[in-house]
Amino acid sequence: MKGARAARTTVALKLAMAVSGFVFVSFVLAHMYGNLKAFAGHDAFNEYAHHLRELGEPLLPHEGALWILRLGLILSLVVHVVTGIALWRRAARARTTKYVKKRDTGASKASLMMRWGGLTILVFLVWHLLNFTIGKVNPQGGATDDPYNLLVDTFDVWWMTLIYLVAMVALGLHLHHGVWSAAQSLGWTGTAAKRRRAKNIGFITAVVIAGGYSLVPLAVLAGIITK
Repeated sequence: MKGARAARTTVALKLAMAVSGFVFVSFVLAHMYGNLKAFAGHDAFNEYAHHLRELGEPLLPHEGALWILRLGLILSLVVHVVTGIALWRRAARARTTKYVKKRDTGASKASLMMRWGGLTILVFLVWHLLNFTIGKVNPQGGATDDPYNLLVDTFDVWWMTLIYLVAMVALGLHLHHGVWSAAQSLGWTGTAAKRRRAKNIGFITAVVIAGGYSLVPLAVLAGIITK
């Protein structure tokens, strides 16, 4: 009975992690679309940023829809992190022999990658919010009231672009395994064909999102996107 209850709890945790992960995939795809507006120039990018703040008016107050989205993402982040820690602890308790180094397997490497990759993404997310949203830090010391110019000033600094690209590698690896893991938790990998499809979707999702996000900082550093 106890083992069955524990198994049901583990399944519930995996489902919660999968659903919260899909929320973030949806968000990063929409956010990537907004980032790519930088290729259309200063006015197009800033109009998009301004439109987000007016979304839902007059039914909602100024930035109302944006704050609803932020609160939803914060809730999803809490669920994703908490369930991830809980599942990691359950896996650690399930090991029959602790502190004995076993032969590395693909699963153990993927699990380790997910944990450290997730931590890297979390740290980067805090910095990213400070850089562009909460604190608006301009690494070149310039103005921060113009979203497009702040973006260019940020990625015109090579080490800022490098930090961003490292985070995108971590995000891509996290998505690659995460999409597969979520599909497995939701019961979408019951056959060999479905498993191949889930792995392909995970790979494509990782390449599209990580690659799409990397285009803007690389274009700024290369001088393609300028003030």
